[in-house]
Amino acid sequence: MFESLGRTVARHPRLTLAAWAVVAVVCALLALVGVGGQNLFDRLTTGEPVVPGSDSARASELLAQSDTSGASLTLVVQGVDPAAEGLADALEPARADVADVPGVVSVIDPFVLPEGVENPAAAPLLAADGDGFLVVVELDPALADDAEDAALHDVEQRLREVPAALDDVSPGATGLVGGTSLIVSAITDQVERDLTTGEAIALPVALLIMVLVFGGFLAAAMPIVGAVASIAGGLGALVGLSYLMDDLESSVVNVVTVLGLGLSIDYGLLIVSRFREELGRALGDDEGRSARRRRGDGAVVTALVTTMGTAGRTVAFSALTVGVSIAGLLVFRQDILRAFGAGSVAVIVFAVATALTLVPALLVLGGRRLARPSVLARVPGVRSVLARTADVASEEGAFSRLAARVQRRPWWVMGGSLAVLLVLASPLLHVELRNSTTQLLPMSSPQREFVRVLAEQYPASSSPSVVLVAQTGEADAAAAVPEIEALDGVASVDPPTVRDSVVVIGVRPDSTDPGGAVAQEVVQGLRDLDLPFDAWVGGQAANQIDFTDALFDRAPWALGVVALATLVLLFLMTGSLLVPVKALLTNAVSLSASLGILVWVFQDGHLSGLLGFESTGGIETYVLALVIAFAFGLAMDYEVFLLSRIKELHDAGASNDESVRLGLQRSGRVITSAAAIIVAVFAGFVAGELLVIKEVGFSLAVAVLIDATLVRLLLVPATMTVLGDLNWWAPAPLRRLHARLAITH
Repeated sequence: MFESLGRTVARHPRLTLAAWAVVAVVCALLALVGVGGQNLFDRLTTGEPVVPGSDSARASELLAQSDTSGASLTLVVQGVDPAAEGLADALEPARADVADVPGVVSVIDPFVLPEGVENPAAAPLLAADGDGFLVVVELDPALADDAEDAALHDVEQRLREVPAALDDVSPGATGLVGGTSLIVSAITDQVERDLTTGEAIALPVALLIMVLVFGGFLAAAMPIVGAVASIAGGLGALVGLSYLMDDLESSVVNVVTVLGLGLSIDYGLLIVSRFREELGRALGDDEGRSARRRRGDGAVVTALVTTMGTAGRTVAFSALTVGVSIAGLLVFRQDILRAFGAGSVAVIVFAVATALTLVPALLVLGGRRLARPSVLARVPGVRSVLARTADVASEEGAFSRLAARVQRRPWWVMGGSLAVLLVLASPLLHVELRNSTTQLLPMSSPQREFVRVLAEQYPASSSPSVVLVAQTGEADAAAAVPEIEALDGVASVDPPTVRDSVVVIGVRPDSTDPGGAVAQEVVQGLRDLDLPFDAWVGGQAANQIDFTDALFDRAPWALGVVALATLVLLFLMTGSLLVPVKALLTNAVSLSASLGILVWVFQDGHLSGLLGFESTGGIETYVLALVIAFAFGLAMDYEVFLLSRIKELHDAGASNDESVRLGLQRSGRVITSAAAIIVAVFAGFVAGELLVIKEVGFSLAVAVLIDATLVRLLLVPATMTVLGDLNWWAPAPLRRLHARLAITH
């Protein structure tokens, strides 16, 4: 199958290239221009990830259904004494200007009330420290979407001009304009900026690493071309996914893109590296240095067919194992995890498709030039560097020597590696999970500052962090208030308000952290109350508890499916019973170490200054699930790269220790190069400012770094040496099964 695909591509390289150009351009246009005036980024949403059917989700649904108010924006005026003489008169023209915007139904500030700031009803609109006030603008709820967007834009612009209008009365007045629409816009805009930043860093660094690996730009550019086409295809797939799902979380775009970029380059690197090895073998050293490419070149076709039958099969198998690992996210109930799973599987399909068709087509067009030294090799200083970094087909080298040292003391190496990994994993013992909202924005974000100021200076105007939504009468709800006030952690309870068919009771915990331990204690206390009516608890802490419970409820199923599929696939590849089990155990320890470092950095706050973030006191709940799925998949990626070479040598008659040693030599350069590239890709996204993207990028970069060094270069060779010939053992029935179903070169 793979050999036939190689022959087909070799016969039609330009047609293959043209087809991919069309696919990439169409997908890119769909994502960046869109359909009906909406591009991909216009269709993204943001908010707390919820669990469909949960207690907190039901509370949110009832609140949304009973909310008859329109969209609103709020101006926080700072640096102003509300009692300043002439302030009310100075504000009046600005208020009238805002009220004239089509669609505005009310403009409220302390000065529209009788007696102004002296009226007790004005207190919620006045800053607690006496240094500012609020202007709240509400729109008509019946506005169409386009009219509402236009009205929000006009109101925002006019509210921003209010502080300047007060300059004669209160020089130095400043303002912050905020609201739900602006918070959503801030997050989605930050996603787009972070995506651009990440790619601007990752692609040049990846190209530089591949120039060092291949010794020239021609071979190095081929995986990059495949990655660009894969990213375009992945973004196009996300456009389709946005129509299939009600809400597509904004961070899905960044995470899926970075995965596609990394895998595309990994797979392209493996294909190009093996092709150059096979082409050199087909041409011979002397001819390979001097010959020019000829149309229909038999050596080129032979090299490509052999590459597709070996590395191509490995790439397809690797993509299958990565896809299975990430598809485990589809088992969960949370829409955001299902979106990550579906989007990632789609981009993996594009990554493997470009590696098996587009990159081979480029190799055919490059032909024998790929076997000749690059122009860079003629530069004296560069030549000495490339002599140490460029790929070489050698049976002995740095990796085989490293494996030989490991094999002399395998027990010590295995024990030491495990000890280091367990120490790195230890912070995982005190992990806290969070579902943050505006805390994900960078510290410099005006919307994050707006939410902070509103909570600290205008607590009565800010929404309570815990909400009880009850289906009962106002009198019955009021009767329950004393019982609620008596709960541990409750600072105050808002009077019950009737909204359509429900009564809403706002509960304010004795803490400013909406997802912290105090808020969670209040939620649990509310849910434990024996109320005489149906009630649901909502808010960040409630949603956080429900999300975590649902995550751990389905985790055994997801892990079981992934583990079983991985065992089966690796058995079909190796024919061994122990190698797949060993792979699962070593990957689990490696993954735990990566998560431990994630907790140490982002929960405990270490490196916060260097990485530019403020700890929320925990790890985002869905980030934990993503890192487990993605890091396990990438670990299996490198496991397959290494095992395929070891298995190839063992099948050819080499002993176990020799297969491990030479297999590491033949695959070590590819694995470390691929790991360096993917670390650079993930690290590029750490440079973004959205916290959840920082967490994912950092943790996956660390996971790949640990796996490609400590695990692949030390732990795996040590364990395979300790196991010896048992590596290839399987019961007789399984050996017969493998003989019929084996996935081999």
